[in-house]
Amino acid sequence: MEIGIDSFASAMYGSNALSSVDAMEQLLERINVADQAGLDIFGIGEHHKKEFLDSAPAVILAAAAAMTKRIRLSSAVTVLSTSDPVRVYQAFATLDLISKGRAELVVGRGSAIDAYPLFGFNLEDYDALFREKLDLLLKIRDQEFVTWSGRFRPALNNQPIYPRALQQNIPIWLGVGGTPESFVRAGTLGLPLMVAVIGGETARFRPLVDLYRKAGADAGFKPEQLKVGLHSPGYVAANTSLAIEEYYPGYAKLWTEAGKQRGWPPVTRAGFNQAISDEGVLVVGGPEEVAQKLIRHSEALGGIDRFTFQMDNAGLSHQQLISAIQLIGKKVMPLVNG
Repeated sequence: MEIGIDSFASAMYGSNALSSVDAMEQLLERINVADQAGLDIFGIGEHHKKEFLDSAPAVILAAAAAMTKRIRLSSAVTVLSTSDPVRVYQAFATLDLISKGRAELVVGRGSAIDAYPLFGFNLEDYDALFREKLDLLLKIRDQEFVTWSGRFRPALNNQPIYPRALQQNIPIWLGVGGTPESFVRAGTLGLPLMVAVIGGETARFRPLVDLYRKAGADAGFKPEQLKVGLHSPGYVAANTSLAIEEYYPGYAKLWTEAGKQRGWPPVTRAGFNQAISDEGVLVVGGPEEVAQKLIRHSEALGGIDRFTFQMDNAGLSHQQLISAIQLIGKKVMPLVNG
């Protein structure tokens, strides 16, 4: 199992919010530490809100590429519905050249809708936009000269797209939530699947993952081509008691605030305890407990190929995040994959 980190480039760590300059500097340091600690992947999300600095993830990843050696660098996710697939490919092909073949993308429709009014798109076209733009992005990846037409973008007539990525088929994962059609789409296209699970129990996604695998098999793809990744909130400290003590206050604050915007109830300690239980989604604990939970998550979904921790949290300091990354590399990964 590949293991890594996803970040939204937040500036809200610790008791005081950081300046944007300091937050970006610390984020790049954490990516460098993740590389040195042996983690497999670091992803940067895409938001267009004041509290996040990830509106241009390829730029952040390019800066990280210049200072790292082996870690793969990915979006998490690129909101493809509101982006031009030509520019998306060009940005990540450039990243691939800078990183010498370490670039990846996770593309999706976006769980937040802030990009739609910003770039002048209609939410009524939510799914149509994504289907059309994914089709174009895959054509650009696979063909140097592209002929294509659609509703939301001017047509291309044998148009070459440059630069070309170093990787012949730069990995494009499909980021999904809980919509069955999205799982089937990923399987039919033979794309690797990244499942974002932020609440409830991970096992409830097994029927959807099975749909993905069946759709992929029906489309002629081999089981080893149908990779499954899992993205969930999590945190690792020296032991479980310390992890909970450091993680819970900021988690409760963050998700209670998010709930006000999305209609969720406030976070309670009882709910948190359920979320960190054996079947719950949160991967919070000491290295041994976290490793065991990742193995349980994998078994619950019929095997997963990648897990990414989403550790942006209002209560954690930069140094605590550095320590968590080092523990993941030094202790969690050997326990999971040993």
